[in-house]
Amino acid sequence: MSLKKKKILTTNNSFEAANKGIRTTILGIITSILLAAIKAIAGIMGNSYALVADAIESASDVFTSIIVLAGLRIAQLPPDQKHPYGHGKAEPFAGIVVAIALFVAAIIIITQSIHEIITPHHAPAPFTLIVLVVVVLTKELLFRYIIKVGTDVNSVAVKNDAWHHRSDAITSGAAFIGISIALIGGEGYEQADDFAALFASGVIIFNAYRLLRPALDEIMDAAPSKEINQEIINATNSVDGVIATDKCYVRKMGLDYFIDIHIIVDGNLTVHDGHEIAHNVKDYLKSTFPQISNVLVHVEPATEERLSRDHIIEQTKNKSS
Repeated sequence: MSLKKKKILTTNNSFEAANKGIRTTILGIITSILLAAIKAIAGIMGNSYALVADAIESASDVFTSIIVLAGLRIAQLPPDQKHPYGHGKAEPFAGIVVAIALFVAAIIIITQSIHEIITPHHAPAPFTLIVLVVVVLTKELLFRYIIKVGTDVNSVAVKNDAWHHRSDAITSGAAFIGISIALIGGEGYEQADDFAALFASGVIIFNAYRLLRPALDEIMDAAPSKEINQEIINATNSVDGVIATDKCYVRKMGLDYFIDIHIIVDGNLTVHDGHEIAHNVKDYLKSTFPQISNVLVHVEPATEERLSRDHIIEQTKNKSS
């Protein structure tokens, strides 16, 4: 049995994937704590609300990263009598909490930005720009690292956490532009960094919405991408005795996948032989894709009606070519 290079499903099992996500999350927590403290001090001393708002965003990163950490640890727990499918739903649930936290952080920033805009104040201090450059570079590097891990382990929560760091970099970048305008423009431009914070909050809301949708889809057992289904079908059809795959339903449970698949075999086989092929399919899928936790295989006889279905004809042509 041979299988082409896998493009979607990874070779990590759920335990390894969760551990990778946990390590990156802890790194994010430590970094966010340091940056939040630096930005808050610099913002207060440098008279920049955009920087203070940025500190609030970094502080929310700490909170959401802790939620992600808890979600990943719960998702690692093995199945039990009360949770026979495991605890994987804790992972997308953590992703939902992260997305909601982004909405809340944006609302806080909007409220305070409007207050600062209508309240006269002095322009920010020039040294705040140096702080923001360091913050943007640090957060962007952190985003790139965590999003890579989140993509590798296919974790909604980890990817959402990464985008939370990217949002922090965006707010810092907006603050840099706003403070620069305030300093260059001089009198009358003091509120420029407040308008920058207001703009950044809009970006955060957009990212929060974009992150919330896939997490909700996973909670609702939405079907994964067609590419994942096709990989599983290709692998199934490579098992000896399988003529084609009639149906393939894939459900993601946190970092694990659960498969319901209908295979077509020779209708003249004995029950024992059909059962053996079904077990071979299950074993092969689980060994090929460690993220697959369980496979339920339904065996169907190769009737003339089944073999005449368009998707079955296409599969048999591909198999013979």
